[in-house]
Amino acid sequence: MKNKLAVVALGGNALLRGNQKGTVEEQIQNTVDTLENLIFLVKEGYDVIIAHGNGPQVGNILMRNDAGEQLYNIPQMPLDIDVADSQGGIGYMIERNLRNILKQNGIEKDVVTLVTQVVVDKNDPAFANPLKRVGKIYNKEQADKLTVEKGWIFKEEVKTDGGWRRVVPSPKPIRVLNEKVIESLARQGNIVITVGGGGIPVSEDENGNLCPVEAVIDKDLASALIGARIKADEFYILTDVSFVYHDFRGPNEKKLEFLNHADTMKYMEDGTFAEGSMAPKIRACLSFIENGGGKSVITEATKLVDRSYGTKITMEYDKNDVEHNA
Repeated sequence: MKNKLAVVALGGNALLRGNQKGTVEEQIQNTVDTLENLIFLVKEGYDVIIAHGNGPQVGNILMRNDAGEQLYNIPQMPLDIDVADSQGGIGYMIERNLRNILKQNGIEKDVVTLVTQVVVDKNDPAFANPLKRVGKIYNKEQADKLTVEKGWIFKEEVKTDGGWRRVVPSPKPIRVLNEKVIESLARQGNIVITVGGGGIPVSEDENGNLCPVEAVIDKDLASALIGARIKADEFYILTDVSFVYHDFRGPNEKKLEFLNHADTMKYMEDGTFAEGSMAPKIRACLSFIENGGGKSVITEATKLVDRSYGTKITMEYDKNDVEHNA
């Protein structure tokens, strides 16, 4: 009988908090704190795949690109290269620290980081409406100049008066390269780190050749995709809240501990989940169970070990779920 397979998607805040400078010491400590909460899955006999965000890190890489060009005339690298850079750096931090934590717990396992490409459709509607903000904030004059020089697209930054940020498309992931290798390594008992930052976006031309794409893929959607494709049993999204809520922080706030597919869809259609935060995570959870996954869970990283925390999303309720919801 084979072990259960879990895909765990670490949010960007699991590695770098919003109020931090982003030093390597801060990121390593955050990484260790998060990974220590994953060990129980290994101890319970799960095979584990880890995915991760890269929002703060790739943003910093883009700003280093900009500074290097201005100060030293170093050509800026395209976004696909920057995502690959972040996959390597973050994957290394996760892998090294996880190996140490496994050793401290007397567990012998190999950990492998895969720089992973994810195929998107070059005709995805997202390319006609780029919305994902990346990189530093510019003033209007700088933004206009970069639009002419580099063809970048900018939108006004709502959090900063007079600020403008580059926006790029966020197309839907349709295929993860090396998925059979990922599954094989995980099923052999190795812990696999993959689809970092949603994966390096590539498309296929008319001859089937891979082409780089200036885009950012949603890491939760990419994680759900690889989970479904390799028939994982459970999908976890680790974020900064312990549960999903109806009317979050509002007068009628209600904790949603169990959700089936039909009720989750109703909440989505009612606009219960905010587009800038919870809605993309819910879509990823739905995608996983719609494509054969057993259960999706959204919870806070430090609560993963406690099964009483987290919102569990399945295709249908079972008897215990209904009793809890009553």
